[in-house]
Amino acid sequence: MQVRELAVPGAYELTPVCHEDERGVFFEWFRSATFEQASGHRLALAQANCSVSRPGVLRGVHFADVPPGQAKYVTCLSGAVLDLVVDVRTGSPTFGQAAAVRLDTVDRRAVYLSEGLGHAFLALEPDSTVVYLCSTPYAPDREHAVNATDPDLALPLLADLDLVLSPKDLAAPGLAAARSQGLLPSWQACRERVERLREALAAGPGGEA
Repeated sequence: MQVRELAVPGAYELTPVCHEDERGVFFEWFRSATFEQASGHRLALAQANCSVSRPGVLRGVHFADVPPGQAKYVTCLSGAVLDLVVDVRTGSPTFGQAAAVRLDTVDRRAVYLSEGLGHAFLALEPDSTVVYLCSTPYAPDREHAVNATDPDLALPLLADLDLVLSPKDLAAPGLAAARSQGLLPSWQACRERVERLREALAAGPGGEA
């Protein structure tokens, strides 16, 4: 598996080796040792989600309070999506910037985004099926969103698609408004959270996260 850190710190693109024959395809979409070598910490699994979307469906930008935050490991099993990692961490050197990765059934890539980063994806094909592992369970009181169509974000949304957003995502504030409302996680809190995870890995199997 090839691992590449994206332009937004704390986010990685992971490309597996696919083995194809007359039966189909086999590949590893997650391996703990590879992940730990790249990130320096374990990926806790508290919840696994799946969504199926038609072309133009835009989900996000979603993020959670830190601590504990919610890290995600995302891939696309059918169809194709443009996966978007958005830096909503105040004080981050890349605050307001985004990294985009196409997830599809050709390269079968995955994307990891650490706690505090915003996540969105745009469905490009019918029945685009996205699955993602989450480090913490869904907690409505800690979940927030930034409007993905906010001009300040300038996300690479395809002009030839009629975007479909949920009422909740449509009503989400822009980046500047979310910042003024105190909704965004801080770069410092996110760094401290990741450092604690790394210390837990170094402490061995009994280490606390």
